[in-house]
Amino acid sequence: MILLVYQFLTSVLGMKIPSAFVYSSTRMMLAALTSLLFTIFIGPRFIRKLYELKTGQSIRVEDCPLLAELHQKKKETPTMGGILILCSMILSLVLWMDWRSSFTLILALTTIWLGFLGGYDDYLKLKFKNSKGISAKRKFLLQNLLSLAIAAYLFWPAMTQSLHRGDWFAPPVAKEHVAAGKKEPTLTTQEYMSRYFVPFCKDPWLILKGAGIIFGILFTAFVITGSSNAVNLTDGLDGLASGCLVMVAGVLAVVAFLTNNMEMARYLNILYIRDSGEIAIYLFALIGACLGFLWYNGHPAQVFMGDTGSLALGGIIGVCAVLLRREVLLGLIGGVFVAETVSVILQVGSYKLRNKKRIFLCTPLHHHFEYKGWPETKVVMRFWMIGLILAIVGLASLKFQ
Repeated sequence: MILLVYQFLTSVLGMKIPSAFVYSSTRMMLAALTSLLFTIFIGPRFIRKLYELKTGQSIRVEDCPLLAELHQKKKETPTMGGILILCSMILSLVLWMDWRSSFTLILALTTIWLGFLGGYDDYLKLKFKNSKGISAKRKFLLQNLLSLAIAAYLFWPAMTQSLHRGDWFAPPVAKEHVAAGKKEPTLTTQEYMSRYFVPFCKDPWLILKGAGIIFGILFTAFVITGSSNAVNLTDGLDGLASGCLVMVAGVLAVVAFLTNNMEMARYLNILYIRDSGEIAIYLFALIGACLGFLWYNGHPAQVFMGDTGSLALGGIIGVCAVLLRREVLLGLIGGVFVAETVSVILQVGSYKLRNKKRIFLCTPLHHHFEYKGWPETKVVMRFWMIGLILAIVGLASLKFQ
């Protein structure tokens, strides 16, 4: 909104207004402050309302009975706190992001779609006792429907151009670094999306052509849906998912900001992606919202984000990684999320293939350490430390390539 207001006041009314408000760096800070303050100040009233609605957290006991004892005090703690997080982020999006950017449209759609999906899942669990919410197959289908739609927009030229109306929703374009003295070629959306980069490597390790685009669409859907579910699995202890999300979003925001600056992109030998500053703004809004939520979600938690928040936030960082061509980097800096997901996959596989034998005492991984006697705060703090180390390595990969 701020860009449209600025354009109206300066172009139509001829007013002189400092241009600092249109810089992506300024809007990043304002977006973070907006979501942070909104979450902190609205939080108490919102939490009281959740208590009135009796949205207590359900505790899984069927395969990990000790959880009922360990988390007995959490039984009445309200869930669906993700509504507060997502509302603060949407507010920041409306106020500080460029409505004309296709990135803004994609991120808004991701937030609303996955937010409603997670919210409905939480609603079913709360309304019907012993309900597991939306079936796993249906949830997976709806997640992939969104992921495939985004992938089709990015890889299919006809769909990309169909949403372009004048100055609104222009398809993303990029410039690739070349040797000094040569003109940097402009890449279309489909051309820059076909390039895959890995940390510590300057050149793309894979460039898709022809039928390989099918792999690109499927891989994009895998990253978005996988990221959404990975954060959902991690959200099991007070502050664990929120703290890890702050670090992952911080790294991706730095990448988005640098990618939006042609000189910095050239210096670091990375793609220049036009308007990727909008991605950085939304990631800072996510950081502010998660920090504000931690005010109430830190141990002992007063509220949980539930599937409403975890599915949406995971999907958002997955979409941002795809738009920035940093899917592998997301796997590195989001190593905590990856480990949690892999632990569940290994546990299920072992149970089915090894005559009901388990690898871990309980999954996801954070519950395994709880079973070993670690206090909840120690598990969270050590997972945060691992996340921070991975985030630093991810940032270092931009320089050492």
